[in-house]
Amino acid sequence: MVKILHNPRCATSRKGLEYLRAKNVEFQVINYLSTGLSRDIVKEILLKSNLKPVELVRTQEEYYKKFLKGRNFNEEEWIEILTQNPKLLKRPILIGKYKAAIGIPAENIENIL
Repeated sequence: MVKILHNPRCATSRKGLEYLRAKNVEFQVINYLSTGLSRDIVKEILLKSNLKPVELVRTQEEYYKKFLKGRNFNEEEWIEILTQNPKLLKRPILIGKYKAAIGIPAENIENIL
C-alpha cells in the first residue's frame, strides 16, 4: 500500500490524490499538518527517495525565507527543522514499499506504483 503525505489545502497535493484514485491504487492518506511529522517518517522518505533533507524543503514558505534561507544545516538539523515545521515539506510525498518520491510532476508518482 502506498502512503501519501497530503495537504488538503494544496492544489498540487490534491492532484496527487486524484492521480492515485484514477490509477485505482490502494493508498493511505497522511494529513501530516494535522498529525505532525515524525523523525522516523522523514528518515523513511530520505532513505527510500535518495534525497537530501534540504531537497524536501519548500523554499517559497515565509518561514524558510525569514529564518532558514542562506544558512547551512546538517542532515539531522534539517530533519529536526522539518519535524518542527511540517508546513515546509514539499507535497505530495508518496511512500511505497521500496521507494518514495515527491509527487511533482505526476510521473514521479508513477515511479512509486
